[in-house]
Amino acid sequence: MSRDASEPSRFTVTAPSDAAGLRLDRFLASLPEVGSRSQAERLLRDGDVLVDGDVAAKSTRLAGGEEIELTAREAASAVLEADDVGLRIAYEDEHLLVVDKPAGVVVHPSAGHRSGTLVHGVLAHGAAGGEEGRPGIVHRLDRDTSGLLVVARSQEAHERLKRLVQRRQLERVYLALVRGRPRSRTGRIDASIGRDRREPTRQSLDTDRPREAVTHFELLELVDQYALLRVKLETGRTHQIRVHLAAIGLPVVGDAVYGAPDPVLGRQFLHATRLAFAHPFTGSRLEVESALPPDLAGYLEELR
Repeated sequence: MSRDASEPSRFTVTAPSDAAGLRLDRFLASLPEVGSRSQAERLLRDGDVLVDGDVAAKSTRLAGGEEIELTAREAASAVLEADDVGLRIAYEDEHLLVVDKPAGVVVHPSAGHRSGTLVHGVLAHGAAGGEEGRPGIVHRLDRDTSGLLVVARSQEAHERLKRLVQRRQLERVYLALVRGRPRSRTGRIDASIGRDRREPTRQSLDTDRPREAVTHFELLELVDQYALLRVKLETGRTHQIRVHLAAIGLPVVGDAVYGAPDPVLGRQFLHATRLAFAHPFTGSRLEVESALPPDLAGYLEELR
């Protein structure tokens, strides 16, 4: 196996002749850089494995001799320790938490983020269930997106919350400041996204692995050449809001990846302001809201 020095976590390996007939996921799990079947499946699910240059499914059968390229992510430590990362607990009961994540906090441990993640912050609050190394995590926010996430406190709670997400019954609403003015006060963006064909670190509409993605928006306020939008996710793809809004000419302010960097703000103006869902155990309606944090509120006030 050779390691690409310019991309520390990128590896290539040639499948040996004795791998002929093996499923790709089983072969990957045998590699020390991958280490487990669950990690292999995660890499395949995320499109991080190429076989002879093409994204491959886990059921692919090897013939031997294929060049396999992958991003081998370090497995999270089996022993996680609680850490204070400045989380506000917006709601909690015996089954779940709703936490208010600050900008700059990564949701779960990964290569390069071994401590100080949201997972470390919720351990002290009884987070449990789900994948190893990601206790309680049901959905995610980008590192530089602030706001609300729901976290499970048991395996049963995790499974029930995941079903809510899969059935699109977890209402997720964001506030986004964009550069430009929408053509209408409300809109629906229905455009599949996936890893960009030329830049795999980005999400894009120009992809070989499109996944359905639907975003709704409503204009709240116009401020000079900017617009404050209320954005509601119907699906929850990686970077979905940022990609969709940029695709219609309304990039999120402060987003250096998809088109509207701002050195004053220093991060994207995107905040998960509302979560609403039927409680997975009681059935009662749960609605939690979070106001704009000081950095975003102050930036908006300066524009006004």
